[in-house]
Amino acid sequence: MDGVTTSRSARADGETCGLVTRLSHQLADHIRKRAATLDLTSPQAIALRELTEPMPMRALAVRMSCEPSNVTFVIDKLEQQGYVERTPDPDDRRAKLLVLTPSGTKLRTKLVAVLTEESPLGTLSDNERTTLHKLLQRALES
Repeated sequence: MDGVTTSRSARADGETCGLVTRLSHQLADHIRKRAATLDLTSPQAIALRELTEPMPMRALAVRMSCEPSNVTFVIDKLEQQGYVERTPDPDDRRAKLLVLTPSGTKLRTKLVAVLTEESPLGTLSDNERTTLHKLLQRALES
């Protein structure tokens, strides 16, 4: 690569990073505001959104991009509210799975609907969202 191409590539990378950062901030702000309408914190909303199936705490931590100890605090609160329960893992008797209760399932359904309202991604078509998802996934895998 010559110096001009390298400079353009570096500028494009920088601009892309800036856009991803701005979008991330917009999404975080959106989640915070929408979660509050359901009397949830952002971490609680993210945990509920990510609990698509029974899973161990560590798997939820990966999905939430945080430490398992942080997830424990969030799940403790959701459990106290009656939205999540810990059940024995049938494949590992030492482990517990996080499972939504019936009221947790109802709340998750409401949450997903609320999060789609006026989402920063809402202006994208289904195809564009799919393409963005694939591109971000590929970038994260490299």
